[in-house]
Amino acid sequence: MHYFIYKNNKLFCEDVALETIAKKVGTPTYVYSQATLTRHFKAYEDVLKNHDHLVCFSVKANSNLSVLKLLSKLGAGFDIVSQGELYRVLKAGGNPQKVVFSGVGKTQEEMAYALQKNILCFNVESDQELALLNLVARKLKKKAPVSIRVNPDIDPKTHPYISTGLKENKFGIPIKEALALYQRASEFSAIQFIGIDCHIGSQMLSLEPILESVRELKKVILDLKQKGIHIRHLNIGGGLGIPYSKEVPPSPQEYLKDVLQELKDLKIKLLCEPGRTIVGNAGILLTKVLYTKKTTSKNFIIVDAAMNDLIRPTLYDAHHEIWPVEKRSLASISVDVVGPICESGDFLAKERELPHSHAGDFLAILSAGAYGFSMSSNYNSRPRVAEVLVNGKSFKVCRKRETLNDLIRGENL
Repeated sequence: MHYFIYKNNKLFCEDVALETIAKKVGTPTYVYSQATLTRHFKAYEDVLKNHDHLVCFSVKANSNLSVLKLLSKLGAGFDIVSQGELYRVLKAGGNPQKVVFSGVGKTQEEMAYALQKNILCFNVESDQELALLNLVARKLKKKAPVSIRVNPDIDPKTHPYISTGLKENKFGIPIKEALALYQRASEFSAIQFIGIDCHIGSQMLSLEPILESVRELKKVILDLKQKGIHIRHLNIGGGLGIPYSKEVPPSPQEYLKDVLQELKDLKIKLLCEPGRTIVGNAGILLTKVLYTKKTTSKNFIIVDAAMNDLIRPTLYDAHHEIWPVEKRSLASISVDVVGPICESGDFLAKERELPHSHAGDFLAILSAGAYGFSMSSNYNSRPRVAEVLVNGKSFKVCRKRETLNDLIRGENL
């Protein structure tokens, strides 16, 4: 079941015409489908229902409070990488006992905040971080629950900017060093080792690198068990890809069934941290055509969305399908879809075959629910866009469009 579909040549999100949202809320606007979010989260839950588990949504993918609240009500945990993300989760009603804290650069203040909120686990990424966390926890008279993030030096076969499991990446601790840290547990009086963690990359389209990393983690768990160190949970991270264009990634069902098969002789709680697979194809960026422009070598569609709203095409050369909100013409033309920002890198699509457009038409940039608004900025002093959540026949603005006053909030003359 797809929830972004054409009905009588008009594009709908669930039972709401996108043209209606564009006219009432304005553009650019991110639009999310509640039904899609729910379906994607349940795809994980359904496979794991007979196994002790926790599905931790990766907040960095989309941190909108309404999205977090919906997922919390569905039973999600959360993978965070900052104090701000934890603050958001708590504001949305998330349970801190279902929160894991990742990231290579946690500060003392962030550690203290998370300890005081009694989160489930810190995914520790260096020996220095572990020593600092031990110090912070001792001062607070608390025990810090810890998983060590292992870097298995496995190629995830994805874009180099979102590869995280190779030895040249900044993430995690090499396996031999991780084993040594676990065995030094007595040196860290305020640390309780409860898990092991691994995340090797994002937008992965092959299961083999993931399963290879699971096998490596399994070896570590068995090795620790022989040494009398018992791990309660295994966190396999996230990173499963989605179809942006013609990709055919494994489904969450295939992915998790294969992972569970690898772990069938281990009695251990399984954690995973999906983000993109839950929210990526649950959202679109709605934009309006401002002008069309023809030069001697190019045809351009100039829209009101820009690289500050959706940076993925500029940053990763990422592909997002673009559909007209109203189908009018079968004839197509090769165009670059660009925004108003004063950068040659401000593009949303290059040399794309699209139906003829005219000023005032609305376009939908698909697969924009993950790393869309969450990576947006105010570059060129552009107010950040509105966000809308659709539920069946109704929709609500779940983030107001920023105003000009918002741009200068906190500044002084």
